[in-house]
Amino acid sequence: MLHRDYKSGSSISIRAAQPVDVPRLIRTVNAAFSIEKHLEGTRTDPERLAALMRSGVVLLAEDSVGQLLGCIYAEVRGSSGYLGMLAVDPAHQGAHHGRALMAAAEAHLRSKGCAAVQIDVLNWRSELLPIYRRFGYIETGIEPFCPSQPLKPGIECHCVVMSKTL
Repeated sequence: MLHRDYKSGSSISIRAAQPVDVPRLIRTVNAAFSIEKHLEGTRTDPERLAALMRSGVVLLAEDSVGQLLGCIYAEVRGSSGYLGMLAVDPAHQGAHHGRALMAAAEAHLRSKGCAAVQIDVLNWRSELLPIYRRFGYIETGIEPFCPSQPLKPGIECHCVVMSKTL
């Protein structure tokens, strides 16, 4: 699937990640999430990424020379879907790659029969809520945060659940 890169004017391609992409994805995801200092260790690793690729699809965006720009995770959960791990390489943020990845992931879920989609946003990442609202998401609840690795001592947080009809 092709999308326009708003920064350079060139096209980017979005496709399902393959096992060979895992090392690049790990670097990109961990760089994009380095702002989140609440977890012990890194945001993802080969085992966690492989588990996601078994339960859903990781879509990745590349430029015309194959440079990884970002990725997003999409999972079908019955008649609705779940999106997570939206990550754009810090060097390429601000070029609407996140918007293109969200649109591609939503289209993927629609093609699988999903009528709605859910995302979870950590409460202390409140700057993300207005961005997702612009994408059409609304807050629909709060859930406990269940991290894949321990939180740093003294850190407490929860997920703001946001949903959108597809």
